Amino acid sequence: MSMHPKEIQIKDYSYFLPEEKIASYPLADRDASKLLIYKDGKITEDLYRNIDSHLPKNSLLVFNNTKVVEARLLFQKPTGGVVEIFCLEPHEQYNDITNAMSRKGNVLWKCLVGGASKWKRGQILEKRVAFQKRELVLYATYKEKRTDHFIIDLSWSPPDLTFAELLHHAGAIPLPPYIKRKPEATDTERYQTIYAEQNGSVAAPTAGLHFTGNIFDKLRKNNVQTDFVTLHVGAGTFKPVKTETIGEHEMHEEFIDVSKDVINNILQTLTGNIIAVGTTSLRTIESLYWIGAKLLMGKNQPADESPSQPPELHQWEVYDKLIQDISPAAALQSLLDWMQKNERERLITKTKIIIAPGYKSKIIKGLITNFHQPDSTLLLLVAALIGNDWKQVYDYALENDFRFLSYGDGCLLWIPSE
Repeated sequence: MSMHPKEIQIKDYSYFLPEEKIASYPLADRDASKLLIYKDGKITEDLYRNIDSHLPKNSLLVFNNTKVVEARLLFQKPTGGVVEIFCLEPHEQYNDITNAMSRKGNVLWKCLVGGASKWKRGQILEKRVAFQKRELVLYATYKEKRTDHFIIDLSWSPPDLTFAELLHHAGAIPLPPYIKRKPEATDTERYQTIYAEQNGSVAAPTAGLHFTGNIFDKLRKNNVQTDFVTLHVGAGTFKPVKTETIGEHEMHEEFIDVSKDVINNILQTLTGNIIAVGTTSLRTIESLYWIGAKLLMGKNQPADESPSQPPELHQWEVYDKLIQDISPAAALQSLLDWMQKNERERLITKTKIIIAPGYKSKIIKGLITNFHQPDSTLLLLVAALIGNDWKQVYDYALENDFRFLSYGDGCLLWIPSE
């Protein structure tokens, strides 16, 4: 493709999604969801519980084990007005989300605020919650307004609770904005994968919501490997592209956390089929390639940043022709060598990678994912993998009663061979 992805017009990646096609609730059984299989230009369908029969032996499925936190906090002012604080991500003073989530007694957080006009800077809001035969008290202080978020100082008593525990007791699960209902008790379990482990997301990696213990047993019996990376999903994942061209769209930045063992396992499996479960897993795996390539090229960081910190990945640099020709094996090995030299067992950094038509996958051969919103960067990612056939896939899903978005059905997309 000769056009740079920056020149892509978002109107070319739109489709009509009727309201009734959006799933408001999950099915009673996670693995009863429908599965569309796209391979070599052909479409078939099945159920998720049979996904093992569509995966070659010795494939490697890579899941995102992030955990959705109860990021919505509602405060009632003495005057009766309600202020909603939506916790997006930690203040930049914390070097990673895990560290910030384990803070006790006090934390600074980047937040969206509903009803901010009723809340004066420096004013302290208070929320009281019954907690283990005593009372949990949470205080929120408005510190600073930035372009697209606020900095809020949160403190609580008893102070021996971590921030993750505090949110669990005082907050609510943030359902996506297109699910037009209030969260219910069942969402606490169902808007979470069964393998969720690392606290930090404000949205579920929804492709994984369909996986059950039964499916994992069948994968093992079929010699399909599974492994886990962490990308903490930010609210930006729902941000529609509002600009005419993609070049004007600011991609959201997200934390990734991947162990040395997982990187090594991906390296050893490069000749097989590596399949990302979810767009977040795909963005993480592909980011590993580019971070390794940057290290190999000596393109680490701006001069004011420490070379002992891993590179971050910016929005457009993966389209830089200078680092196109490094093999996946060489890139991953350079990443492992850097981790060894800097005594890191885990790679923790940030990625803003945008995967759009014109991008060629470096590591993954297939993607398991749900059906995404029109005019979204997630739909661009799908189009990057399977080209214009994305229209055929989405038309088929719309015509054959597939359920769309977070609580909906999904698909297994094989990247066409060159």
